[in-house]
Amino acid sequence: MQKTNAMRFLDKNKIKYDVHQYKSDDGHIDGIAVANKLNQNPKQVFKTLVSQGTSKELYVFVIPVNNELNLKKAALISSEKKIEMLHVKDINRYTGYIRGGCSPLAMKKQYKTFIDNSATEFDTIIFSGGKIGMQIEANALEVAKVINAEFADLTSN
Repeated sequence: MQKTNAMRFLDKNKIKYDVHQYKSDDGHIDGIAVANKLNQNPKQVFKTLVSQGTSKELYVFVIPVNNELNLKKAALISSEKKIEMLHVKDINRYTGYIRGGCSPLAMKKQYKTFIDNSATEFDTIIFSGGKIGMQIEANALEVAKVINAEFADLTSN
């Protein structure tokens, strides 16, 4: 297995993690499909969403795959008038990752990151390893600490 930048980032910061690999040749790479392929609770599998505020600042939101980002809550927590999802074609340019393989770790630049409060209900959470077909499982509190992320209520329940 070849290490991704996200894994090297965790190694460098001495954070323990496990890697989960899944087959993606069927084209099903959305969060729910990934949770099912890994036989994991969708509440414990998180997706990484990159957005842009009215100020043009970029923000990263990490939420459970079975939830939607509440854009009003996202705008409020990031002190923006409005938050919009970054267009898929721009994800690689700003993060170095592609849709379906976007990790909150080791982006081209460390953007302000928010992780949904529900992550703290689990010993570990599972999120993109920085490549389609690869997920990382790590402690959310440890990850948040090294990327300076805040926990917040981000989803529409």
